Amino acid sequence: MKSDSSLNQLRPLTSTPPEIGRREFILNVDSLVTRLNNGARIVDDISFSLKQGETFALLGESGCGKSMTALALMRLLPDGIRVASGDIKLGEEDILALPEYAMRKVRGGQMAMIFQEPGLSLNPVMTVGDQIAEVLTLHQQLRGKEVRPRCVELLEQVGISDALRRASEYPFQLSGGMKQRVMIAMAMAGQPKLLIADEPTTALDVTIQAQVLKLLRDTQQKTGMALLLITHDLGVVAQMAHQVGVMYAGQIIEQAPREQLFARPAHPYTQKLFAALPDAGRSGQPLAAIPGNVPPLGAPLAACRFAPRCDKAWALCHEQVPEWTQLENGQGVRCHLYTSQMGSEKLNLKTSLSPAPSNVSGEGAGEEGRDTFLQVENLQVHFLIRKGILQRTVGYVKAVDGVSMNIPEGRTLALVGESGCGKTTVGKALLQLITPTAGSVRFAGHELIGITARQLRKHRAGMQMIFQDPYASLNPKMRVAEILQEGMDALSIAKNSDERQRRIDELLEQVGLEKASKWRYPHEFSGGQRQRIAIARVLAVNPNLLICDEPTSALDVSVQAQILNLLKSLQQQLRLSYLFISHNLAVVEYLAHEVYVMYLGRIVERGTVAEVLHTPKHPYTQALLSAVPRIDGQGMKTIRLPGETPSPSRPPQGCHFHTRCAHVMAKCREVYPGETIISATHRVHCYLAAE
Repeated sequence: MKSDSSLNQLRPLTSTPPEIGRREFILNVDSLVTRLNNGARIVDDISFSLKQGETFALLGESGCGKSMTALALMRLLPDGIRVASGDIKLGEEDILALPEYAMRKVRGGQMAMIFQEPGLSLNPVMTVGDQIAEVLTLHQQLRGKEVRPRCVELLEQVGISDALRRASEYPFQLSGGMKQRVMIAMAMAGQPKLLIADEPTTALDVTIQAQVLKLLRDTQQKTGMALLLITHDLGVVAQMAHQVGVMYAGQIIEQAPREQLFARPAHPYTQKLFAALPDAGRSGQPLAAIPGNVPPLGAPLAACRFAPRCDKAWALCHEQVPEWTQLENGQGVRCHLYTSQMGSEKLNLKTSLSPAPSNVSGEGAGEEGRDTFLQVENLQVHFLIRKGILQRTVGYVKAVDGVSMNIPEGRTLALVGESGCGKTTVGKALLQLITPTAGSVRFAGHELIGITARQLRKHRAGMQMIFQDPYASLNPKMRVAEILQEGMDALSIAKNSDERQRRIDELLEQVGLEKASKWRYPHEFSGGQRQRIAIARVLAVNPNLLICDEPTSALDVSVQAQILNLLKSLQQQLRLSYLFISHNLAVVEYLAHEVYVMYLGRIVERGTVAEVLHTPKHPYTQALLSAVPRIDGQGMKTIRLPGETPSPSRPPQGCHFHTRCAHVMAKCREVYPGETIISATHRVHCYLAAE
């Protein structure tokens, strides 16, 4: 879990991707430039190549041009953007010279793409099976009875249980993680030579992520498929990549073999990305976030683009564009530090890439002296299952089945678990966005279950939720200023319009956006920028409790550091309480005080961060931790869980986890285990711990 605090301490990886021998080049990109119709450059002089069976990872902040590079390769650029110059060759084929009818045969067959937002990429009026069958028919020439079994096989490969039934469902019937897996299955269906994966594991929990990454590696070994991986997860890059390119403001500013880049990053921007990684050793101090933002499109190109944000910049950096410099061991960099005498002197100075250590002994302390702000007792959320013309009740979906928790004022409780275990339902039930079936929820001493809508309105400003999907939660027809002002108007925040506009400007600066961006619409922002707008919206009404549902899953590490610093500073200043729902265990380790592990609607283990993440007792918690990719190549051996979480409408008898547990005993199948007390704060529901 914990990464080293200094880049100089990064060790060689113990698990490396398969070696690339003398294999043919699958993709060659040479001096690629894309422009807006007004001439502004988006992708500026990009060059790289991919061999058969090789993985090239593209890193960088939101808005750097990574996804636009991928769309240019697929010739799927949006209207108003064009390829101005450069060459793209897939094998011996000139992609830019192909007519559109020929390019349609290339897409999905020779070259496929996993898009970042599966909810927008899947056809809402076609079943999942029909969409995969379309690829098989067009590119694999499968017909009739051959198609359906292959669809089911592909869904099973990406970890979807009951695949035969799921193939007949529509995208809206699937969770975000399942939709992402369907996109991966569609991309793999055509058996492409090149797979472009744009954040392929962002919506996946760690166990499914490990399964999908293994599938991609196995496919590479069997077929020689090349993989262009776009991701902000450095752990995934450490596990998958052979070559890494770091992108900033439309340019590749550093490129190197994976081992070289992780051992000795050359560019100041790359160094700052590593320094921004969260871990428990930095939990008592701010992360090293990169100040400022990526320069906007059309910004002047007469100097180093990173200079305004670089603490090593000097006069030359603001006057002249740095040239590409080739270093040793295949590493290249675009930086004046390596091309001038003054730069060489700066390189010799010893600079710390991480914040200085601080005393964090108080982070794991108990809760003495703190008032319980949110108290939840035996919360249940059961959904009726109705069938027939008369819509008779035939069963219940037990999404949340007896959850209890306490969140003191100014503390963070993290809720972790796989997709579909009920984490988001808990958050929505606490806010009464979903009506609980039973239980008690007391907020600041007031019972919320059973009260009227008028009474609940009094508590609305105090409780807010940051939703997982910012694209779906932001109104596409409203400008950012209107989105932020809507809640302020409804809850009478601020005295007048001028004061609200000043507050909006402050909020945008707090979350790292320009003031002028308040007059733009959500579709004009990248995924990470939209998440920052969503966070600004909830802060606008001055809440006391924030329920954060995967708030950093769509963010790259530098922006993630800004948001985590913001959340931590707000908690210290305003004594905010957080329920933090996440599958990023490194973020949980940095931000949280307590961790609750959820499985099939119930809490199976809870305790302090140190207890749960460093000495886990439940086999499910151990499997989650083993699946986390690490940049230092160390950690537990991956425990692969078969299948996925069972349906909450038909939970297994006895321990709900026994169908996937390697340590199952006879009594596990009969009676649900009671709570075993490990320490004053550490509790677990497992017979192994009891013995």
